[in-house]
Amino acid sequence: MVYRVIQWATGTVGIHAVPAIVRHPDLELVGLWVHSDSKVGRDAGEICGTAPVGVTATDDAEALLATEADVISYMASSDIRPAEVVEDLCRMLSAGFNVVNTSFVPLLFPWAAGEGVAEQLQAACSDGGTSIYTSGIDPGFANVQLPISAMSLCERVDSVRVMEIVNYATWDNPFTLFEIMGFGKPDESESLLLAPGSLRLAWGPVVETIAAALGTDLDEIVEQHEVIRAEEAFEIASGKIDAGTISGMRFEIQGIVSGRPAIVVEHVTRMRDEDAPHWPQGHGYRVQVDGEPHLGLDLSLGSARGDHNTAGCLATAMSVLNAVPHVVEAEPGIVTALDLPLYTATGLLS
Repeated sequence: MVYRVIQWATGTVGIHAVPAIVRHPDLELVGLWVHSDSKVGRDAGEICGTAPVGVTATDDAEALLATEADVISYMASSDIRPAEVVEDLCRMLSAGFNVVNTSFVPLLFPWAAGEGVAEQLQAACSDGGTSIYTSGIDPGFANVQLPISAMSLCERVDSVRVMEIVNYATWDNPFTLFEIMGFGKPDESESLLLAPGSLRLAWGPVVETIAAALGTDLDEIVEQHEVIRAEEAFEIASGKIDAGTISGMRFEIQGIVSGRPAIVVEHVTRMRDEDAPHWPQGHGYRVQVDGEPHLGLDLSLGSARGDHNTAGCLATAMSVLNAVPHVVEAEPGIVTALDLPLYTATGLLS
């Protein structure tokens, strides 16, 4: 069966989704929504750097929601509009469209995404007879599916730590890096990401999903962070980091069980590999499980089309596109990584 897909947005992740949908033997691109006026009326392939695909981009949401399609691949920006994203998704679900989402990542476990959010989504799914699934690389596969699968090898689990250790210098996303994360700002109080509660909102659902998989109740979720500042100015793909401004950050979201950090998400984000040598070193994603047996996994990403940041954005898109058949065929409602069967790159062996 071929599943008809409407792609929603062509940002840093969506730009990879359009060609992937076109190439996928089980998917058919039938519509494209774009935010930018400069993209309206252009062929989807041209926007995403490939040959024309015969689908014209539009900013007319109502027209797209009148299109015959099985699923919407939702990848619009959510950094400063999470409530609007939930409204978008509920409208789509109620209208009879299944949704795979990489946008508002707390929805990978909606019960931890804010009061009433899961109930809104569940009601919309019931109204439309549809399902919604959220994933990505992080939050997503690297810190949810990978550790949960790995722990199936354990007789006992004492603690689990999931880490991202990545240089973001080549990621061309000025708004997220500077305005949301706070890189290039003189003080961490200017970082929306590091504001109290923000880390828990973004990665707390990862902790909650792992806890649910382990059948464990959390006492609480605690967040902590530290930053480094540039000693001299330097350039990155998104712009300039001035001397004295934030040039690296390390943070943790800790799930506390019996008074100790038992489930921990850690991020180490640098702009230069040589900075903060005392912080954990690596290039990608790491899972550390203390228990019996102890487990350690390292996942690195690369791409012939770019570097690790390009690969991460592509992997984020594919983590939900490869799940489309299972999401469409699922019973109506919220679908998480704990509900889906094992899925992979079916039909994509070249």
